[in-house]
Amino acid sequence: MSRPSLYLAPSVNTTTVTTTTRTTTTYAPIPLPPLPPPSSPKDPKQYPLLNAHLPRSLRRFPIEFPGGAHATFQDGSQGEQEMAEEEEVVAGHGWRMLKRDEDVYREHTVGLVEAVERYGRKRSHSLGSEMMEGVEAFSPPGIVNANNSPPPRKKPRASAVSTANAAAPPSPLPSPNGSPPATNAWPSAPPSTVSSPHPNTSNAPFQPDMAVTTLMTLPHILSHFNNLPQALQSHLLLTLLRHSPLPVLRTLHSVLTPTLARDFLTLLPPELTSIILSYLPYSTLARASRVSKSWRAIIDSDPILWRELLKTTRIWFGGEPERAFAYAVFSRRSRMGNPGEDALPLPHPYKILFKSRHLTRTRWMNNTNPRRLTFAAHGGAVVTCLLFSHNRIISASDDHSIHVYCPTTGNQLRSLEGHEGGVWALAATKNTLVSGSTDRTVRVWNLSNGRCTHVFGGHTSTVRCLAIVKPEWLDIEIEGGGIKRERWPKRSMIVTGSRDHSLRVWTLPRPGEEEYMCYGANDSEGDPAEEDTDDNPYHLRLLTGHEQAVRALAARGRTLVSGSYDCTVRIWDIIDGVCTWTLAGHTQKVYSVVLDPVRNQCCSGSMDGTVRIWSLKTGQCLHTLQGHTSLVGLLGLSPSHLVSAAADSTLRIWDPSTGQLQHTLAAHTGAITCFQHDEFKVLSGSDGTLKMWDVRDGSVVRDLLTGITGVWQVVFDGRWCVAASNRLDMTYLDVWDFGGDADDQEWIGEMDGSISDEVSEDEAEPDHDPDAVSVGVSDMEVVDEGEDDDDLLLARSWTGPGPSAGPSTRLVDRALSDAGLYPADTRSHRGSQLPPFNEETPTRPRTRSTSGRGR
Repeated sequence: MSRPSLYLAPSVNTTTVTTTTRTTTTYAPIPLPPLPPPSSPKDPKQYPLLNAHLPRSLRRFPIEFPGGAHATFQDGSQGEQEMAEEEEVVAGHGWRMLKRDEDVYREHTVGLVEAVERYGRKRSHSLGSEMMEGVEAFSPPGIVNANNSPPPRKKPRASAVSTANAAAPPSPLPSPNGSPPATNAWPSAPPSTVSSPHPNTSNAPFQPDMAVTTLMTLPHILSHFNNLPQALQSHLLLTLLRHSPLPVLRTLHSVLTPTLARDFLTLLPPELTSIILSYLPYSTLARASRVSKSWRAIIDSDPILWRELLKTTRIWFGGEPERAFAYAVFSRRSRMGNPGEDALPLPHPYKILFKSRHLTRTRWMNNTNPRRLTFAAHGGAVVTCLLFSHNRIISASDDHSIHVYCPTTGNQLRSLEGHEGGVWALAATKNTLVSGSTDRTVRVWNLSNGRCTHVFGGHTSTVRCLAIVKPEWLDIEIEGGGIKRERWPKRSMIVTGSRDHSLRVWTLPRPGEEEYMCYGANDSEGDPAEEDTDDNPYHLRLLTGHEQAVRALAARGRTLVSGSYDCTVRIWDIIDGVCTWTLAGHTQKVYSVVLDPVRNQCCSGSMDGTVRIWSLKTGQCLHTLQGHTSLVGLLGLSPSHLVSAAADSTLRIWDPSTGQLQHTLAAHTGAITCFQHDEFKVLSGSDGTLKMWDVRDGSVVRDLLTGITGVWQVVFDGRWCVAASNRLDMTYLDVWDFGGDADDQEWIGEMDGSISDEVSEDEAEPDHDPDAVSVGVSDMEVVDEGEDDDDLLLARSWTGPGPSAGPSTRLVDRALSDAGLYPADTRSHRGSQLPPFNEETPTRPRTRSTSGRGR
């Protein structure tokens, strides 16, 4: 680093005879004594201001001397760099823009030594040679005579100036009657022992004062200050500050505040950080995560923080759907690989889930004017099936066609042709679509190119319902009362139900596997019903037992539930093909079924107007839900609500655990033709209207469609809602986008009780619990104080980025002791030092010793 310098302003000398002559003299910079280097390396933590970036006002500032001379102080290399930035030259080919104070004809720079000699010559003539016994020739290091002018007529006697004593700097000014001692070299006015008039000193470079004296003696002052004890250093600085005006204090504050600030979130143990953040509302957390990358990593990666926020805002739905969402996110990330080094840290899935649910609750209820797109589809045919999958709208109709649309533009992306009858069943996963038709075939489509890759025959009547069953990890009871974890099915399957009274199980073809076309698939004269399924490598088994048409089915893992017009519900083991239970109780046809694997039960709706809840373990009817007066044709299940829709124009919301009626939605005037619900809302279509209901209080939020003939289907996913309706004998698709700004791009919809497409069927069992946190102590386990046994937090590390959360008692004790909140020797009494958790305190994990060494 270069030394500090003092830049003298050009001096102007005006001489009036009969004309006025103005002479401008420019001086070279005067290097000031450098500051002494530290005697030993300084600890940045103990000396945080040692390398602090000074504000511009302290790196370069003007100084005015007695007599009106001006100079500019510039602080070393920082000042030179700053001045270079400010003095960038604006120029082009053959031209250059002059500075504001630049004169193209100005003279060359005059060194300080030459200026002193000039001044000495003039003074010697005015005062006489007897008074000019010598001139102090002071030449600061690195400064020479700029124009190499000839020596004066009377060479002044050079006085050796010693700069060893920085407290008494040498003077570049001449003095009468010889040079005084070095200690008096900088008088405020030239001393004189001869009675004579004072000379005109306007030609001198500058008159030294306390400012120059302070700059010259600053190294000595600093060395003296460093040798003082810290208490005296503090007293000295405080005394100076007390006598400093407000502008000086403000400048110091601008330097001290950012330098002495401490990022407590990164310095505290993650356990304390998690507790502190738990008291902030989510809006404040969102703003805090934008402060820095480290804050974002800490906030976004804390599973306990976001889980508690989900619970306190009443959008935590038991734990099972939350863990399923987290596993899906982990699976997607494992396939995508780690982000780059410069990428922002990935948030914990619970944070993504909180944002998605918060947006779902607020945007759908409060956005009264979402973006809407309407376009014609399928001519005037009835839309029998409607899906929204991977940002695609898939609709099937009784006109034998399946169409794929873009939700943002309404453009038709694909038209899947091949069925020879109406399509009445659809299911999709990733880029694979499975359809069932009245032509008695099951077709598998590649949505990326629109090709039909497989056609399965075997059913002898309409394929009325179907489902895709994906592999998942299950708790299987073994002999002796134990439980083991197994993955069933081993690969994805298709289950189809038909009016021929049977169900069939097929292997779902993977992309790139051998194509298969059943007998009569491409021949109008052939009959797919005559297909010999033994020739089909994808056919697994035939399930028989129902005595009439199979109207509805639901499947997860190894369990299949089917409802039939024979008034019974059957429970099947898909893998073994065995009917484990035949559930009898309905007095009329069964039209709808849902499977509840979390509670180990299933539900069925019948033409007899009742909804029954059955135990999968015992086959007993647990609850009979009465209230509907007509056919219960539709059932829907979410983590907290069971919704039934009937031909009596009402929907009813039930508690699936107790069977208690929560709300009756009665505003339609005709049979309910379609509905879908989640934990926040219900969308139902009937009698020419599409209504939105608040699932928590049963009130009508608004009508999305009115004045139409009928609503065929409705489906929503995250920010999107799609409805198929009929108006003026034409079928239309209406698309609503409830998203708003760019942040809504992270709005992820949740699967309706099925396994997410993000989970690969070949994926191993997840080796990380989304609720698990790392406490860094091998003999401690963290136990949640929540009500769910499944939320046991073992000391297993989450593999996501950023610091993890979860209190470790030892780390908390150490941090509090280091902070001086209680002495280290009183840690055994920490129970009396720390406030206990109570019902009003946000639930946090507690620690428990498992080795006998903890307290």
